[in-house]
Amino acid sequence: MREYYTEVADRYFTLYEGRRSTPQEIEEGLAEYPSADLMPPRGVLLVARAGGVVAGCAGVRLLDARTAELKQMFVRAPWRGRDGAGRLLTAAESAAARLGAERIRLDTRRDLVEAVALYRRHGFAEIEPYHDDPYAEIFFEKRLAGGPEPG
Repeated sequence: MREYYTEVADRYFTLYEGRRSTPQEIEEGLAEYPSADLMPPRGVLLVARAGGVVAGCAGVRLLDARTAELKQMFVRAPWRGRDGAGRLLTAAESAAARLGAERIRLDTRRDLVEAVALYRRHGFAEIEPYHDDPYAEIFFEKRLAGGPEPG
């Protein structure tokens, strides 16, 4: 999780302030966005491995009985460009369905262009904001098998 936060924070601070994140900012981010809800019975943290090495992660948590949320989707640099993110996203959708969700939502920033493209390629549709996090700029939703239409 620390590697994930460091990468997204560095990209943000480089874009908007011309600098990298500090260790204190990473610690503050980890505290501000805890991941304790990414565990059963209302969530799960998936860890992708390649050759016994952690290659990425994706968290899924229930927002309500029918809606899951994708959190902390991350693939380490050496495994990017090999469809690892696509497979991890598919696994996260399956985990959301196993939790009973009919749809899965997520938010991201516009500067994370690779993530935005991935979600669009995998059938996520842009929706209106469903929360007010200041770093969330674009919101997506995807209907899972048997669920109602997005919206």
